[in-house]
Amino acid sequence: MADEGVLVQCMRDPRAVLLLDPRGWDLLIRQGRRANLLGKLAVLLSDAGLISLLPTSPKGHLLSALKMAERQSSAIHWEISRISEALRSIGVDIILLKGAAYVLAGLPTSRGRTFSDVDILVRKSEIVGVESALMIHGWQGSHHDEYDQRYYRKWMHEIPPMLHVRRGTTIDVHHTILPETARIQVNTQALLDDPLPVEGFHNIFVLKPVDMVLHSATHLFHEGELDNGLRDLADLDAMLRHFGAEHSFWPDLVPRARELGLLRPLYYALVFSMRIFNTPCPQSVVAELKTISPPWLARWLMDVCYTRALRPNHATTQTRGAWLARKALYIRSHWIKMPMLLLAWHLLHKAIKTPAKESELNTQNKRLDAQ
Repeated sequence: MADEGVLVQCMRDPRAVLLLDPRGWDLLIRQGRRANLLGKLAVLLSDAGLISLLPTSPKGHLLSALKMAERQSSAIHWEISRISEALRSIGVDIILLKGAAYVLAGLPTSRGRTFSDVDILVRKSEIVGVESALMIHGWQGSHHDEYDQRYYRKWMHEIPPMLHVRRGTTIDVHHTILPETARIQVNTQALLDDPLPVEGFHNIFVLKPVDMVLHSATHLFHEGELDNGLRDLADLDAMLRHFGAEHSFWPDLVPRARELGLLRPLYYALVFSMRIFNTPCPQSVVAELKTISPPWLARWLMDVCYTRALRPNHATTQTRGAWLARKALYIRSHWIKMPMLLLAWHLLHKAIKTPAKESELNTQNKRLDAQ
């Protein structure tokens, strides 16, 4: 598609950068930065042997993004060691999710990737002990509002994010991968039963390859804010290419999705990854997709929305209806996470509470200004 953006075109075929004029380079750097894919693009160009051929200015932006990602990758090992030490005393094993898992597992998709927090998965029965141990070691809870606390702890799949008082790092503690009120009921026990150990740690694990792909797909296609949607789809593309070289990966993928209750997010992940990044997928799996596809109207609506939303959130890639598509997907993300009455109550509370908080904050600021 001509309006998909120069970033997607160059990620599909890195050699396309050789045809860019100064205006094209400007667009590529801007789109890459907005999509949080500048570091990943640098990796693709480096692997293709093209970095030395690039103009000086854009090469500087790309190498800077890559250096930042490499520094964060080094720092995350230290952060995970602190989390491991904090939980050593209570004997809890944790499973890393998303960005931290990609780095600790040494996956290709971690190269050039940046992320803002550490996501971990533990058993629900261990949540209280994990939270207490992390607090002892410097992490503090957020979202102190009584309603927000109840919302997280009663209905969501995680407790409120925890922020370290000195390092400023954020950790999200999950006990499953979707809210317990969601339409999809995840077989969390099966997910927890078979993780892979991380070398150098006695209590740190990552999901096995098939489960890692399914979690990434579930996160992306239940997300309401899609500013990082294209980056997350690029993660899926990289994992599918990497894990797909393993003999058992593709035959296990659909059956495992069925066991975990994640067939629908897998369907969308494969369809849009193949469409946007030309991800290779065996014909046998493509044939299986037809048996798990949603009704035609749902397919059409999702196609309309995601082909507009899975782009850099940049003016040059926005087509007619892009704003409406993103808004529709935001509403859908809440719709599939909560029953109707709970959703209505939650939105009503937020509509009333948020202006009140803003008013209180403005009053406090005026008092400070007067002092």
